[in-house]
Amino acid sequence: MKTWTSVPVPTVPLEPRGGPLTVHDTSTGARVRTRPQAGTARLYVCGITPYDATHMGHAATYVTFDLLQRVWRDAGLAVRYVQNVTDVDEPLLERAARDGVDWQELAADQIALFHTDMESLRVLAPDHYVGAIEGIPDDVEAVESLIGQGTAYPVPVPEDESTVEGAARVDHYLDLATQPTFGAVSGWSRAQMMDVFAERGGDPERVGKRDPLDPLLWRAGREGEPHWPGGSLGRGRPGWHIECSTIAAHYLGPDFDVQGGGTDLIFPHHEMSAVEGAALHGGARFAQAYVHQAMVGFEGEKMSKSRGNLVVVSLLREAGVDPMAVRLALLAQHYRTEWEWTGELLVRAEERLRVWRAAAGAVASRAGADVPSEDEVGTVTRVRKHLAGDLDAPRAMADVDVWAAAVLGGGPAPAPVL
Repeated sequence: MKTWTSVPVPTVPLEPRGGPLTVHDTSTGARVRTRPQAGTARLYVCGITPYDATHMGHAATYVTFDLLQRVWRDAGLAVRYVQNVTDVDEPLLERAARDGVDWQELAADQIALFHTDMESLRVLAPDHYVGAIEGIPDDVEAVESLIGQGTAYPVPVPEDESTVEGAARVDHYLDLATQPTFGAVSGWSRAQMMDVFAERGGDPERVGKRDPLDPLLWRAGREGEPHWPGGSLGRGRPGWHIECSTIAAHYLGPDFDVQGGGTDLIFPHHEMSAVEGAALHGGARFAQAYVHQAMVGFEGEKMSKSRGNLVVVSLLREAGVDPMAVRLALLAQHYRTEWEWTGELLVRAEERLRVWRAAAGAVASRAGADVPSEDEVGTVTRVRKHLAGDLDAPRAMADVDVWAAAVLGGGPAPAPVL
Protein backbone atom coordinates (compact mmCIF):
# COMPACT_ATOMS: atom_id res chain seq x y z
CA MET A 1 0.00 0.00 0.00
CA LYS A 2 1.26 3.47 -0.84
CA THR A 3 2.27 5.53 2.16
CA TRP A 4 2.52 9.28 2.66
CA THR A 5 5.49 11.54 1.85
CA SER A 6 8.09 12.26 4.52
CA VAL A 7 9.83 15.56 5.07
CA PRO A 8 13.66 15.47 4.93
CA VAL A 9 15.30 14.60 8.25
CA PRO A 10 18.10 17.06 9.06
CA THR A 11 21.29 15.98 10.75
CA VAL A 12 22.36 17.91 13.84
CA PRO A 13 26.16 18.06 13.44
CA LEU A 14 27.00 18.32 17.11
CA GLU A 15 28.76 15.76 19.28
CA PRO A 16 28.16 13.73 21.32
CA ARG A 17 25.27 12.17 19.45
CA GLY A 18 22.00 11.35 21.18
CA GLY A 19 21.09 8.05 22.81
CA PRO A 20 21.11 5.34 23.81
CA LEU A 21 17.32 5.40 24.01
CA THR A 22 15.52 4.01 27.05
CA VAL A 23 11.75 3.45 27.10
CA HIS A 24 9.14 2.19 29.51
CA ASP A 25 8.35 -1.42 28.63
CA THR A 26 4.77 -2.39 29.45
CA SER A 27 5.61 -6.08 29.65
CA THR A 28 8.14 -5.63 32.47
CA GLY A 29 6.78 -2.44 33.98
CA ALA A 30 10.31 -1.01 33.93
CA ARG A 31 12.45 1.28 31.85
CA VAL A 32 14.65 -0.65 29.45
CA ARG A 33 17.43 0.31 27.08
CA THR A 34 16.72 -0.37 23.41
CA ARG A 35 19.51 -2.39 21.83
CA PRO A 36 19.18 -2.36 18.04
CA GLN A 37 21.37 -4.88 16.26
CA ALA A 38 23.69 -4.22 13.29
CA GLY A 39 22.99 -0.49 13.35
CA THR A 40 19.29 -0.80 12.47
CA ALA A 41 16.38 -0.25 14.86
CA ARG A 42 13.14 -2.09 14.07
CA LEU A 43 9.81 -0.47 14.94
CA TYR A 44 6.24 -1.67 14.47
CA VAL A 45 3.33 0.64 15.27
CA CYS A 46 -0.28 -0.45 14.90
CA GLY A 47 -2.13 1.69 12.39
CA ILE A 48 -5.69 2.89 12.03
CA THR A 49 -8.92 1.14 11.19
CA PRO A 50 -9.99 3.65 8.52
CA TYR A 51 -13.61 4.44 9.28
CA ASP A 52 -13.29 7.98 10.68
CA ALA A 53 -10.94 10.95 10.69
CA THR A 54 -7.68 11.26 12.65
CA HIS A 55 -8.37 12.59 16.13
CA MET A 56 -5.96 13.81 18.81
CA GLY A 57 -5.61 10.35 20.35
CA HIS A 58 -4.37 9.00 17.01
CA ALA A 59 -2.18 12.03 16.42
CA ALA A 60 -0.57 11.72 19.86
CA THR A 61 0.34 8.10 19.15
CA TYR A 62 1.93 8.69 15.76
CA VAL A 63 3.76 11.84 16.88
CA THR A 64 5.16 9.91 19.87
CA PHE A 65 6.56 7.13 17.70
CA ASP A 66 7.77 9.67 15.17
CA LEU A 67 9.77 11.21 18.01
CA LEU A 68 11.05 7.77 19.02
CA GLN A 69 12.43 7.01 15.59
CA ARG A 70 13.95 10.50 15.30
CA VAL A 71 15.85 9.88 18.55
CA TRP A 72 17.21 6.65 17.07
CA ARG A 73 18.18 8.43 13.87
CA ASP A 74 19.91 11.21 15.80
CA ALA A 75 21.93 8.50 17.55
CA GLY A 76 23.23 7.39 14.14
CA LEU A 77 20.96 4.38 13.67
CA ALA A 78 19.03 3.38 10.60
CA VAL A 79 15.34 2.71 11.28
CA ARG A 80 13.10 0.11 9.68
CA TYR A 81 9.57 1.23 10.48
CA VAL A 82 6.47 -0.82 9.69
CA GLN A 83 2.84 0.19 10.17
CA ASN A 84 -0.30 -1.69 9.24
CA VAL A 85 -3.72 -0.38 8.32
CA THR A 86 -6.71 -2.55 9.23
CA ASP A 87 -8.55 -2.01 5.97
CA VAL A 88 -11.09 -4.75 6.69
CA ASP A 89 -12.65 -5.29 10.12
CA GLU A 90 -16.02 -5.14 11.87
CA PRO A 91 -15.91 -1.43 12.86
CA LEU A 92 -15.22 -0.43 9.24
CA LEU A 93 -17.95 -2.69 7.87
CA GLU A 94 -20.44 -1.51 10.48
CA ARG A 95 -19.74 2.19 9.81
CA ALA A 96 -20.08 1.69 6.05
CA ALA A 97 -23.40 -0.14 6.52
CA ARG A 98 -24.67 2.56 8.89
CA ASP A 99 -23.83 5.33 6.43
CA GLY A 100 -24.93 3.42 3.32
CA VAL A 101 -21.53 3.63 1.61
CA ASP A 102 -19.20 1.07 0.09
CA TRP A 103 -16.76 -0.10 2.77
CA GLN A 104 -13.81 0.01 0.35
CA GLU A 105 -14.56 3.60 -0.64
CA LEU A 106 -14.90 4.60 3.00
CA ALA A 107 -11.53 3.00 3.80
CA ALA A 108 -9.81 4.63 0.82
CA ASP A 109 -11.16 8.09 1.71
CA GLN A 110 -10.12 7.83 5.36
CA ILE A 111 -6.67 6.45 4.54
CA ALA A 112 -6.07 9.39 2.18
CA LEU A 113 -7.19 11.83 4.90
CA PHE A 114 -4.91 10.13 7.44
CA HIS A 115 -1.97 10.50 5.05
CA THR A 116 -2.67 14.22 4.69
CA ASP A 117 -2.87 14.61 8.47
CA MET A 118 0.43 12.78 8.96
CA GLU A 119 2.16 14.90 6.34
CA SER A 120 0.85 18.09 7.94
CA LEU A 121 2.20 16.98 11.34
CA ARG A 122 5.54 16.06 9.73
CA VAL A 123 5.33 12.47 10.89
CA LEU A 124 7.89 10.36 9.05
CA ALA A 125 6.28 7.72 6.87
CA PRO A 126 6.87 4.02 7.55
CA ASP A 127 9.16 2.10 5.25
CA HIS A 128 6.40 -0.47 4.83
CA TYR A 129 2.74 0.55 5.09
CA VAL A 130 0.77 -2.66 4.79
CA GLY A 131 -2.96 -3.19 4.54
CA ALA A 132 -4.56 -6.14 6.28
CA ILE A 133 -5.91 -7.26 2.91
CA GLU A 134 -2.39 -7.30 1.45
CA GLY A 135 -1.27 -9.58 4.27
CA ILE A 136 -3.98 -12.23 3.81
CA PRO A 137 -1.74 -14.76 1.97
CA ASP A 138 0.68 -14.67 4.93
CA ASP A 139 -2.23 -14.99 7.35
CA VAL A 140 -3.51 -18.09 5.57
CA GLU A 141 -0.07 -19.70 5.68
CA ALA A 142 0.27 -18.81 9.37
CA VAL A 143 -3.10 -20.26 10.36
CA GLU A 144 -2.44 -23.42 8.37
CA SER A 145 0.87 -23.74 10.23
CA LEU A 146 -0.81 -23.33 13.61
CA ILE A 147 -3.38 -25.98 12.70
CA GLY A 148 -0.54 -28.28 11.69
CA GLN A 149 1.10 -27.72 15.07
CA GLY A 150 -2.10 -28.59 16.87
CA THR A 151 -2.30 -25.13 18.46
CA ALA A 152 -5.34 -23.97 16.46
CA TYR A 153 -8.76 -25.62 16.33
CA PRO A 154 -12.04 -25.31 14.42
CA VAL A 155 -15.35 -24.07 15.77
CA PRO A 156 -18.49 -24.79 13.72
CA VAL A 157 -20.25 -21.83 12.14
CA PRO A 158 -23.66 -21.35 13.81
CA GLU A 159 -26.43 -23.07 11.89
CA ASP A 160 -28.37 -19.83 11.38
CA GLU A 161 -25.43 -18.10 9.62
CA SER A 162 -25.01 -18.61 5.87
CA THR A 163 -21.54 -19.01 4.42
CA VAL A 164 -20.42 -18.14 0.89
CA GLU A 165 -19.52 -20.66 -1.78
CA GLY A 166 -16.03 -21.99 -1.16
CA ALA A 167 -16.09 -21.32 2.58
CA ALA A 168 -15.67 -24.02 5.16
CA ARG A 169 -18.36 -24.27 7.82
CA VAL A 170 -15.81 -23.61 10.56
CA ASP A 171 -13.92 -20.68 12.04
CA HIS A 172 -10.45 -21.23 13.49
CA TYR A 173 -9.18 -20.13 16.91
CA LEU A 174 -5.84 -20.22 18.72
CA ASP A 175 -5.79 -22.54 21.73
CA LEU A 176 -4.31 -20.31 24.43
CA ALA A 177 -3.86 -23.31 26.72
CA THR A 178 -0.96 -24.33 24.47
CA GLN A 179 0.77 -20.94 24.76
CA PRO A 180 2.96 -20.39 27.84
CA THR A 181 3.69 -16.76 26.91
CA PHE A 182 0.05 -15.67 27.10
CA GLY A 183 -0.29 -12.80 29.56
CA ALA A 184 3.34 -11.74 29.35
CA VAL A 185 2.66 -8.46 27.54
CA SER A 186 -0.16 -7.04 29.65
CA GLY A 187 0.47 -8.78 32.96
CA TRP A 188 -3.29 -8.66 33.47
CA SER A 189 -5.35 -11.03 35.55
CA ARG A 190 -7.95 -13.19 33.85
CA ALA A 191 -10.68 -11.08 35.43
CA GLN A 192 -9.20 -7.90 33.94
CA MET A 193 -9.02 -9.54 30.53
CA MET A 194 -12.61 -10.73 30.66
CA ASP A 195 -13.83 -7.27 31.66
CA VAL A 196 -12.76 -5.72 28.33
CA PHE A 197 -12.46 -8.62 25.89
CA ALA A 198 -15.94 -8.32 24.39
CA GLU A 199 -15.91 -4.54 24.03
CA ARG A 200 -12.49 -4.67 22.34
CA GLY A 201 -13.42 -7.05 19.55
CA GLY A 202 -13.43 -10.41 21.34
CA ASP A 203 -16.22 -12.99 21.32
CA PRO A 204 -16.15 -14.65 24.76
CA GLU A 205 -19.70 -15.98 24.35
CA ARG A 206 -18.95 -17.91 21.15
CA VAL A 207 -20.23 -21.45 21.56
CA GLY A 208 -17.62 -24.13 20.89
CA LYS A 209 -14.54 -22.23 21.97
CA ARG A 210 -12.24 -24.05 24.39
CA ASP A 211 -11.58 -20.85 26.33
CA PRO A 212 -13.66 -17.65 26.14
CA LEU A 213 -10.43 -15.69 25.56
CA ASP A 214 -9.17 -17.77 22.62
CA PRO A 215 -8.64 -15.33 19.71
CA LEU A 216 -10.12 -15.73 16.25
CA LEU A 217 -7.57 -16.60 13.57
CA TRP A 218 -9.74 -17.13 10.47
CA ARG A 219 -13.43 -16.36 9.95
CA ALA A 220 -15.26 -18.39 7.34
CA GLY A 221 -16.83 -16.18 4.68
CA ARG A 222 -20.40 -15.16 5.56
CA GLU A 223 -23.01 -13.95 3.13
CA GLY A 224 -22.86 -10.18 2.84
CA GLU A 225 -19.29 -9.91 4.16
CA PRO A 226 -16.03 -9.53 2.22
CA HIS A 227 -14.01 -12.72 1.82
CA TRP A 228 -10.86 -13.97 0.13
CA PRO A 229 -9.29 -17.31 -0.85
CA GLY A 230 -8.01 -19.12 2.21
CA GLY A 231 -6.34 -22.24 0.86
CA SER A 232 -7.24 -25.23 2.99
CA LEU A 233 -9.16 -22.89 5.33
CA GLY A 234 -11.74 -22.08 2.66
CA ARG A 235 -12.86 -18.59 1.69
CA GLY A 236 -12.99 -16.08 4.51
CA ARG A 237 -10.90 -13.39 6.19
CA PRO A 238 -8.38 -13.18 9.01
CA GLY A 239 -9.03 -12.25 12.60
CA TRP A 240 -7.77 -8.89 13.82
CA HIS A 241 -4.61 -9.90 15.68
CA ILE A 242 -3.03 -12.29 13.20
CA GLU A 243 -2.59 -9.47 10.67
CA CYS A 244 -0.04 -7.73 12.91
CA SER A 245 1.65 -11.02 13.84
CA THR A 246 2.35 -11.81 10.21
CA ILE A 247 3.09 -8.30 8.92
CA ALA A 248 5.65 -7.74 11.69
CA ALA A 249 7.26 -11.14 11.06
CA HIS A 250 7.38 -10.58 7.30
CA TYR A 251 9.08 -7.18 7.41
CA LEU A 252 10.92 -7.16 10.75
CA GLY A 253 11.34 -10.75 11.89
CA PRO A 254 10.87 -11.91 15.48
CA ASP A 255 12.32 -10.09 18.49
CA PHE A 256 12.21 -6.66 16.88
CA ASP A 257 13.02 -3.63 19.00
CA VAL A 258 9.74 -1.84 19.79
CA GLN A 259 6.05 -2.61 19.37
CA GLY A 260 4.05 0.59 19.72
CA GLY A 261 0.47 1.76 19.99
CA GLY A 262 -2.05 3.22 22.39
CA THR A 263 -2.71 1.81 25.85
CA ASP A 264 -6.10 0.58 24.61
CA LEU A 265 -4.19 -1.94 22.47
CA ILE A 266 -2.31 -3.56 25.36
CA PHE A 267 -5.10 -6.10 25.69
CA PRO A 268 -6.26 -7.87 23.70
CA HIS A 269 -4.50 -6.72 20.54
CA HIS A 270 -0.85 -6.57 21.56
CA GLU A 271 -1.20 -9.51 23.90
CA MET A 272 -2.78 -11.68 21.20
CA SER A 273 -0.57 -10.63 18.30
CA ALA A 274 2.48 -11.33 20.47
CA VAL A 275 1.30 -14.76 21.58
CA GLU A 276 0.33 -15.67 18.01
CA GLY A 277 3.74 -14.50 16.82
CA ALA A 278 5.45 -16.61 19.47
CA ALA A 279 3.37 -19.62 18.47
CA LEU A 280 4.45 -19.18 14.86
CA HIS A 281 8.15 -18.86 15.66
CA GLY A 282 8.85 -21.55 18.20
CA GLY A 283 8.24 -19.39 21.24
CA ALA A 284 10.55 -16.57 20.07
CA ARG A 285 9.87 -13.21 21.64
CA PHE A 286 7.66 -11.07 19.42
CA ALA A 287 9.22 -7.73 20.46
CA GLN A 288 11.88 -6.64 22.91
CA ALA A 289 9.81 -3.77 24.34
CA TYR A 290 6.16 -2.71 24.27
CA VAL A 291 5.70 1.05 24.39
CA HIS A 292 2.24 2.58 24.83
CA GLN A 293 0.83 6.06 24.37
CA ALA A 294 -1.58 7.08 27.13
CA MET A 295 -5.15 7.97 26.27
CA VAL A 296 -6.15 11.52 25.39
CA GLY A 297 -9.37 12.86 26.86
CA PHE A 298 -11.83 15.55 25.89
CA GLU A 299 -14.61 17.03 28.01
CA GLY A 300 -14.02 14.55 30.82
CA GLU A 301 -13.92 11.32 28.81
CA LYS A 302 -11.45 9.34 26.73
CA MET A 303 -11.49 10.67 23.18
CA SER A 304 -12.83 7.91 20.91
CA LYS A 305 -14.77 7.32 17.74
CA SER A 306 -17.41 5.31 19.56
CA ARG A 307 -18.17 8.24 21.93
CA GLY A 308 -17.96 10.80 19.14
CA ASN A 309 -16.13 13.29 21.39
CA LEU A 310 -13.42 13.99 18.86
CA VAL A 311 -11.05 16.86 18.18
CA VAL A 312 -10.09 16.15 14.59
CA VAL A 313 -6.76 17.14 13.05
CA SER A 314 -8.19 17.86 9.60
CA LEU A 315 -10.85 20.21 10.99
CA LEU A 316 -8.24 22.16 12.95
CA ARG A 317 -6.24 22.51 9.76
CA GLU A 318 -9.31 23.72 7.88
CA ALA A 319 -9.86 26.31 10.61
CA GLY A 320 -6.38 27.70 9.94
CA VAL A 321 -4.52 26.17 12.88
CA ASP A 322 -0.82 25.67 12.13
CA PRO A 323 -0.15 21.89 12.29
CA MET A 324 3.16 22.62 14.00
CA ALA A 325 1.24 24.16 16.88
CA VAL A 326 -0.80 20.97 17.10
CA ARG A 327 2.43 18.95 17.13
CA LEU A 328 3.85 21.10 19.94
CA ALA A 329 0.64 20.77 21.93
CA LEU A 330 0.94 16.99 21.67
CA LEU A 331 4.64 16.87 22.56
CA ALA A 332 4.08 19.09 25.60
CA GLN A 333 2.47 16.06 27.28
CA HIS A 334 4.62 13.09 28.28
CA TYR A 335 3.47 10.09 26.26
CA ARG A 336 2.85 7.92 29.35
CA THR A 337 0.62 10.47 31.10
CA GLU A 338 -3.11 10.68 30.36
CA TRP A 339 -4.20 14.20 29.55
CA GLU A 340 -7.14 16.17 28.18
CA TRP A 341 -7.22 18.31 25.07
CA THR A 342 -8.30 21.91 25.70
CA GLY A 343 -8.30 25.11 23.69
CA GLU A 344 -5.88 26.57 26.23
CA LEU A 345 -3.28 23.94 25.37
CA LEU A 346 -3.48 24.96 21.74
CA VAL A 347 -3.16 28.66 22.57
CA ARG A 348 -0.03 27.96 24.63
CA ALA A 349 1.41 25.85 21.81
CA GLU A 350 0.76 28.60 19.26
CA GLU A 351 2.59 31.12 21.46
CA ARG A 352 5.47 28.71 21.98
CA LEU A 353 5.73 28.18 18.23
CA ARG A 354 5.77 31.95 17.63
CA VAL A 355 8.59 32.44 20.13
CA TRP A 356 10.66 29.56 18.80
CA ARG A 357 10.35 30.76 15.22
CA ALA A 358 11.30 34.28 16.24
CA ALA A 359 14.37 32.98 18.07
CA ALA A 360 15.38 30.76 15.15
CA GLY A 361 15.02 33.74 12.79
CA ALA A 362 17.14 35.93 15.06
CA VAL A 363 19.92 33.31 15.17
CA ALA A 364 19.81 32.78 11.40
CA SER A 365 20.28 36.50 10.77
CA ARG A 366 23.30 36.98 12.99
CA ALA A 367 26.89 37.02 11.75
CA GLY A 368 28.51 33.58 12.00
CA ALA A 369 25.15 31.84 12.37
CA ASP A 370 26.67 28.60 11.05
CA VAL A 371 28.85 28.32 14.17
CA PRO A 372 26.75 27.27 17.17
CA SER A 373 27.17 29.21 20.38
CA GLU A 374 28.04 27.61 23.70
CA ASP A 375 24.43 28.02 24.82
CA GLU A 376 23.16 26.31 21.68
CA VAL A 377 25.51 23.37 22.09
CA GLY A 378 24.44 23.01 25.70
CA THR A 379 20.77 23.17 24.76
CA VAL A 380 21.14 20.45 22.13
CA THR A 381 23.02 18.26 24.61
CA ARG A 382 20.30 18.62 27.24
CA VAL A 383 17.50 18.08 24.73
CA ARG A 384 19.15 14.86 23.57
CA LYS A 385 19.52 13.69 27.16
CA HIS A 386 15.85 14.30 27.96
CA LEU A 387 14.60 12.59 24.81
CA ALA A 388 16.86 9.57 25.29
CA GLY A 389 15.37 9.17 28.77
CA ASP A 390 11.97 7.69 27.89
CA LEU A 391 11.12 10.42 25.38
CA ASP A 392 10.80 13.22 27.92
CA ALA A 393 9.62 15.76 25.38
CA PRO A 394 8.14 18.21 27.93
CA ARG A 395 11.52 18.71 29.62
CA ALA A 396 13.29 18.90 26.27
CA MET A 397 10.88 21.58 25.10
CA ALA A 398 11.36 23.52 28.32
CA ASP A 399 15.08 23.69 27.51
CA VAL A 400 14.28 25.06 24.08
CA ASP A 401 12.11 27.67 25.81
CA VAL A 402 15.12 28.69 27.91
CA TRP A 403 17.26 29.03 24.80
CA ALA A 404 14.61 31.02 22.92
CA ALA A 405 14.11 33.40 25.84
CA ALA A 406 17.86 34.05 25.99
CA VAL A 407 18.07 34.70 22.25
CA LEU A 408 15.15 37.12 22.20
CA GLY A 409 16.14 38.77 25.47
CA GLY A 410 19.65 39.40 24.22
CA GLY A 411 21.18 38.35 27.52
CA PRO A 412 22.69 35.21 29.04
CA ALA A 413 20.62 32.06 28.97
CA PRO A 414 18.42 31.41 32.00
CA ALA A 415 19.14 28.33 34.10
CA PRO A 416 18.68 25.10 32.08
CA VAL A 417 16.17 22.40 32.93
CA LEU A 418 18.15 19.69 34.74
